[in-house]
Amino acid sequence: MRIPFAQIDAFADAPFTGNPAAVMPLGKWLDDATLLAIAEENNLAETAFIIPAKDDEADFDLRWFTPAAEVALCGHATLASGHFVLSSDTTLDKVRFRTRQAGILEVARDGASYRMALPAWAPAPKPLDGIVAALGVAAIETLWHEKGYALVIVAGEAAVLAAQPDQRALANEGPIVVIVSARGETSDIVSRVFVPAFGIDEDPVTGSAHAVMTPYWAEKLGRDDFTAFQASPRGGRLTCRLEGDRVILGGACVTLIEGTFLLP
Repeated sequence: MRIPFAQIDAFADAPFTGNPAAVMPLGKWLDDATLLAIAEENNLAETAFIIPAKDDEADFDLRWFTPAAEVALCGHATLASGHFVLSSDTTLDKVRFRTRQAGILEVARDGASYRMALPAWAPAPKPLDGIVAALGVAAIETLWHEKGYALVIVAGEAAVLAAQPDQRALANEGPIVVIVSARGETSDIVSRVFVPAFGIDEDPVTGSAHAVMTPYWAEKLGRDDFTAFQASPRGGRLTCRLEGDRVILGGACVTLIEGTFLLP
């Protein structure tokens, strides 16, 4: 079986920045074990698989796999999937993806970039003592979303950059996306994201984390539009806007690799 393959840097305005994702279109779903094995072979934070939708609710069905597990929501691989489809058909202005746990997601052209609509997953205050201890930070607020997202607020950008988490201890907390965030210096907010339970110690740029952070920071900043920087070694910049029950993220993509995956 020959499967088209593209590796795309998402939330990136230049090669080798942002978060790389593999996008692989299929004619039909392969079994889950094979999808996971392909993602493990790709060894990227996410591999996105898309198949044409069989009804008018969406254009494609979309699933995301890390090298270790399927995930409920992945923003950067959704943006990369939108870039893949819209680059392949310049007559389209937008594309809708149906997902299993996050509903219908849309990626639309926005000049040379894209805008992407994700569900607004507002977190609620909750003690997260084990996670804070594993992060080794002084938390000023901790919040949780039921989809498995922990948001730890610290005093400023320097505290975000200084975090040196015990990755094994974080992984022992369970399959959780751990976000450390604060007000930024060169952007309105800054964050880092750690997901060792999914086989990724530090994620370069995490769209789904901003679906959690945007409702929180919109309230704290007193406005619905702001800029964000995820301070991983690769780094990534996003625009964030809260629109009711949706989070609109903006960013660009760069395709770096195109080829064919040969599946025996």
